[in-house]
Amino acid sequence: MESAMKSPGEDSLAVKRADSIAFNKLIHVSPATIDSLFDKPTLRKIIMKIFEWSTYRSSLSFKEYPRQVQLDKFYITRAFIKAIDAALSNAQQSPVFRQSLVERVLPAMFGAIEKTAAREEAFTQRYGFGPPRFLVVSPTKFCNLHCAGCYANSDAASHEKLAFDVVDRIIQEKTETWGAVFTVISGGEPLLYQSEGKTIFDLALKHQDNYFLMYTNGTLIDAAIARRLAEAGNITPAISVEGYEAETDARRGKGVYKKILKAMEYLRAEGVPFGVSLTATKENAHIIPSRELAEFYTKLGALYFWIFQLMPIGRASMDLMPTAQQRFDMYNRMFSLIKDEKYFIADFWNGGTMSNGCISAGRMRGGGYLYIDWSGHVTPCVFNPYAAGNINEIYARGGELSEVLTSPYFESLQKWQKNYAMSGDTYTGNWVLPCPMRDHYADMLDILQQTHPQPIDEAAAEALRDPQYQKAMLHYDTELEAIFGPLWKQKYLGRT
Repeated sequence: MESAMKSPGEDSLAVKRADSIAFNKLIHVSPATIDSLFDKPTLRKIIMKIFEWSTYRSSLSFKEYPRQVQLDKFYITRAFIKAIDAALSNAQQSPVFRQSLVERVLPAMFGAIEKTAAREEAFTQRYGFGPPRFLVVSPTKFCNLHCAGCYANSDAASHEKLAFDVVDRIIQEKTETWGAVFTVISGGEPLLYQSEGKTIFDLALKHQDNYFLMYTNGTLIDAAIARRLAEAGNITPAISVEGYEAETDARRGKGVYKKILKAMEYLRAEGVPFGVSLTATKENAHIIPSRELAEFYTKLGALYFWIFQLMPIGRASMDLMPTAQQRFDMYNRMFSLIKDEKYFIADFWNGGTMSNGCISAGRMRGGGYLYIDWSGHVTPCVFNPYAAGNINEIYARGGELSEVLTSPYFESLQKWQKNYAMSGDTYTGNWVLPCPMRDHYADMLDILQQTHPQPIDEAAAEALRDPQYQKAMLHYDTELEAIFGPLWKQKYLGRT
């Protein structure tokens, strides 16, 4: 009788709660003891196996989603655990980074930070839905490169930036209000950011309760910068490449690739964990991802791989976007590498099953995020160039960041997310086509026309006026559905 009265997901929540309690017991041991445990290879392997088993139990105990969706989540989390193990195994690992990984990254992953949980609960009681898990902020548009197809349209002539006190307040507010301890820094080139005499390093040192992922072109990382990253202990650089030397220099400029390899050498010497950010275009999609590429950069010290399929915004064009068939081939190679080789690879679009679909606009059912650019525009996503408001204006009138979550634009996207995959039969939404902007442009156009958000630049405004652009996006979506529709039905739903 007791079993029959359980609510949906109750078993899964019970498992996750038990695992969280167990991890809390571990992190309440003294830092010296924790460091000693992770410093011993045999004990560390045992602890990592416990984490892996915990993830497997919690993933498959949740019955509301297709089993294959939950397996996808397990495979990527297992790969993440392997990446953490590799970082902790590094004999040159910065001790500050080791402490940050153990005290922030792993506890956040297993929901074991009591202060974070309390803040999440307070937010939920106030707003009636869960808070975002993280945000992306681009404090400057300034960049020393001029890459073809740059979504941000950045270059050395671009000087827009956020004031340091605004960025500082954003980080503090999302940490204290959302309980979110993960922050992504993008750009422009973050290492060129300066405001009020402060840099990215001042931000990281002030917010030691956060862990920062910083997207960088890598050309400015020398021995001194690598040492500062090691001393900060809470910034992991994701270095942008297009493949190997030929592909990278073709898009980023001759000689850039050699500077990137040197940057990786400096980071290895200081024991700074780093990864690789790959932009997939029609021209390089055949190698992104690939076993050879993953092996190559792993040998150079990369712990993780982020894949971004080029979006036709900024300086981009439809001609550079990967085709639907290329995207399908990328999907198959990616999941093979994650499942069989345990590489930690995340694709913002092909990895939709790992995040229960689209996470933009702060997604009200939890796990979401939002984006703030150098001008203060608050948009649902880095790749959705329409703003619900401006953080500078919000703060100037005494408001707070979280109010954009209840704006008509964000709420319309949250409603779309819910209706697409989370209402009634949860198996109807195709999470391998998760993106309203790229995969469901007709729906996106309706939302834009109904809520009238502000285009963040002329390219975004022109897209709303250009029937040829809209026609091309709609045609692309039709091609995607023809390939990914059967994949979802057969692989995830078990239907023919």
